[in-house]
Amino acid sequence: MPQSIALVFPHQLFQDHPALEQGRPILLIEDPLFFGTDSEQPLKFHAKKLILHRASMQHWAQGKEDLTYLELPDGKSRTDLILEEHTPPGIKTLVYVDTVDFLIERRLKRFAGKRGLTLKKLSSPMFLSPDDWIEEVMGSMKKPFMKTFYQAQRKRMNILLEKDGTPVGGKWSFDDENRKKLPKTQPIPEPYSAPLDQVVSSAQKWIKERFPDAPGIRDHFNYPSTRREALQAMSLFFESRFEVFGDYEDAISTRARIMFHSVLTPPLNIGLITPQEIIDAALDAAEKNTKIPLNSLEGFIRQIIGWREFMRIIYLHHGVMERKENFWKFEREMPAAFYNGTTGIEPFDHTIQALLEDGYTHHIERLMVLGNFMLLCRIHPDAVYKWFMELFIDAYDWVMVPNVYGMSQFADGGVFSTKPYISGSNYIRKMSDFPKGDWCEIWDGLYWSFIEDHREFFASQYRLSMMVRLLDKMPNDKRTSHRKNAKNFIQKHFG
Repeated sequence: MPQSIALVFPHQLFQDHPALEQGRPILLIEDPLFFGTDSEQPLKFHAKKLILHRASMQHWAQGKEDLTYLELPDGKSRTDLILEEHTPPGIKTLVYVDTVDFLIERRLKRFAGKRGLTLKKLSSPMFLSPDDWIEEVMGSMKKPFMKTFYQAQRKRMNILLEKDGTPVGGKWSFDDENRKKLPKTQPIPEPYSAPLDQVVSSAQKWIKERFPDAPGIRDHFNYPSTRREALQAMSLFFESRFEVFGDYEDAISTRARIMFHSVLTPPLNIGLITPQEIIDAALDAAEKNTKIPLNSLEGFIRQIIGWREFMRIIYLHHGVMERKENFWKFEREMPAAFYNGTTGIEPFDHTIQALLEDGYTHHIERLMVLGNFMLLCRIHPDAVYKWFMELFIDAYDWVMVPNVYGMSQFADGGVFSTKPYISGSNYIRKMSDFPKGDWCEIWDGLYWSFIEDHREFFASQYRLSMMVRLLDKMPNDKRTSHRKNAKNFIQKHFG
């Protein structure tokens, strides 16, 4: 009789799962935390995210011996209560892969302590950075800096380095070459679209019955829900979009949603592929195709080994503190128009409507359209976190806590971010094809009102003090107009 059991959660669908071994039974758990029915943290997830979890878990379970599939309980529940009911007698050890989730980890410890069980936590293939190295590199910094971390990561992994240890191309980052606007004549290849199979079809029907009010569109689900599909999606990206990825990495377009992005985070964040596989494939693609420029290769690798790893580390080291912070002391709730894209702000509404359809937008849309505008509207960071968690197919606590509270909303006061990421309408128009319109007046009104109301903060920041000087030089009638436009929008949507 086995004395240990493997616990597998919805975001751990690895091909070579570290907890699986011959003779060890498996509990595959439809944990309520991943379906929005958690008793402590209820959320209303996008329909496509629910479909992805259901379909990918059903696929992963196929052909595995001694696997018990624990379906989502009726009503609200939580991890430890499910384990209380379904852990077989005689089990002494729970073997699982690091969930990188504070709530699940706390519940596992609580359950194990209550039952007198041993917890055996294994490192996750979902991340690249060894724990001892993390402590070393983060301990060497007074403040966590992505730039410093990324350089150390490149050296550790020996990626894009010359023989003398200097960066290939003469610099560590080609970020300044990732900011071209998408030309009207630029051809854009079709993104990967997974075929509709019986498992996905059944998942769609299940979601329709179980979550009839889930936001977003259920139909036209085309994300990878198997490892084979994830590998196909990855291959297609490197074959057809990688070459131009770097040039238009930050571009925003109304005529193409995906453009040249990989859209690999949905399968990556549930374990269907691993970051090491993606990095190996990227380096291999660049070696085989000499047309792939360095700004594409480095820019893509930076997102995987740099930013993604850095976010996990910030979450583990500062996440508990970050989610309690509200640096600006904002209290506004998220209005309904921000959920359905009916604010009248063209770039914001367009992005939300695309999000409702796909459950996905790229990183600049997340930061500089959605997050930027929400910060200018002075919404409580908890409401912003909830909104992002609910609507994005690739959103999980470990990535959304630092990205929302730290990067997007600057609610933590600058644990790792060097400044709040806000802008007027000019930046949006510069990076996109949105025409000038009434929305510009409202956006700029919110922006300059924000600067004025927080002038002491901006004046004290070397990189931002110029905005206060520009504000002071602004004619009074222009400042009054900005105030009026901001006030009218806030009154309309926030009361």
